Amino acid sequence: MNIRRWSYGFLAATLLVPALAACGSDTDDKPAASGSSPSAPAVPADPKEALLASTKELGKGDFTFTLAGADTTGGGLVHKPSNSAQFTVKFGDASEDVSIEMDMIYIDSESWVKMDMGGAMAAAIPGATKNKGKYQHLDKTKIKDIKDLQLDPETLDPLASDALVKGMTEVQKTGEGAYAGKIDITTAATDSAALDEEVVTALGAQAKALPFTAKLDPQGRLTELVISVPAAGETAAHEVKIGYTGYGAGTGAKKPPADKVVEAPAETYEMFK
Repeated sequence: MNIRRWSYGFLAATLLVPALAACGSDTDDKPAASGSSPSAPAVPADPKEALLASTKELGKGDFTFTLAGADTTGGGLVHKPSNSAQFTVKFGDASEDVSIEMDMIYIDSESWVKMDMGGAMAAAIPGATKNKGKYQHLDKTKIKDIKDLQLDPETLDPLASDALVKGMTEVQKTGEGAYAGKIDITTAATDSAALDEEVVTALGAQAKALPFTAKLDPQGRLTELVISVPAAGETAAHEVKIGYTGYGAGTGAKKPPADKVVEAPAETYEMFK
């Protein structure tokens, strides 16, 4: 597992979300609260079309999400009305003696990151334990040219489920709001923070036809996507599980407590170069 690439991927997908600021705070098209959309369009009868339509609400930028993978648990929110986003993630790999917990907050043009590292990762990064438990305020002028912290301004979903759905094949409806089939994850490997590019590469041809299940709410919005990933390279077989809730019902991210904030030291910026 490439810890450096993995952790940067989540930072890139959640910190400094320019799409939120670019979209402004216009709430005219804000969706109805989850479960309360009487005028929701009918769910397409065709299974693939139903799944393609299920991610459209994500483009409005008001939802919460969860993610679980091989050694990963995380979750967060995106809230376009307040130009804010937040993501927390816990990662650990006992075989490599590394661990990391991150909490990332973006509000308008300000961003903060809290990083608690352990094991080999803490030992390898200068100053990694110096600000444990503190939110580091990031100077936007120092990270504007760091590619790993940039995000496509057209993207509001760090997990890029729309890209994942486009790779689905052999889709079948298995019950009310329930679907299953095969998915080609190779086309979304660089777009979705839910995927590890090294695992996708190690899977080879298998990555083009992995089993998946998906669930939609009564309004036809994606609530769960589970991809079954076989063992590949040094990574054991596991499931990548994505969840969405709170469509149109968000309240936005909150600033970290002032007494928990420090200015990010030079070492933090150096990590991402």
